[in-house]
Amino acid sequence: MAPQGPHTPCLGKVSGRPLVAEKKADDQENYLAIGQIAKKLEMSQRTIRYYEEIGLLNSVRRIEGGKRVYTNDDLRRLKLIKRLKILGLTLTEMQELEGMWSIQKSNEIVLTRLMELLGGHLQKLDDRIADLNILRNEIVEYQERIDSKIDSLKRGEDI
Repeated sequence: MAPQGPHTPCLGKVSGRPLVAEKKADDQENYLAIGQIAKKLEMSQRTIRYYEEIGLLNSVRRIEGGKRVYTNDDLRRLKLIKRLKILGLTLTEMQELEGMWSIQKSNEIVLTRLMELLGGHLQKLDDRIADLNILRNEIVEYQERIDSKIDSLKRGEDI
């Protein structure tokens, strides 16, 4: 899809309008195929299509024949989605944030809600860590009791 001269030809049409009107080559936005973006993000193509289907990735363009092309904005968006998943947000929570943005167009409202969601996830994580510490202590205690029994058996004592 790289241009071969000072102008970029139309690559196809989206909703009846040219995907890329004639532009100078240095103005052209770089388009990525789904395979390229999947490889860059270590994400399956199916996952990317799914994010589009559920409304987390709205700006995907298509050229004639329905082939998807992605921009650097789409790449950044997918990186954000991946990061939010790592931080513990569910797809439903991400859809909620997307819906808030679509209606409110306010970073303050969306970021405030994101802080609430992250706070909830942090509390769950802290609770899980506390539970794991209790479990760890129980395992250590149990190992000590077993160790004591093994020592008793080695000394020929009945347990």
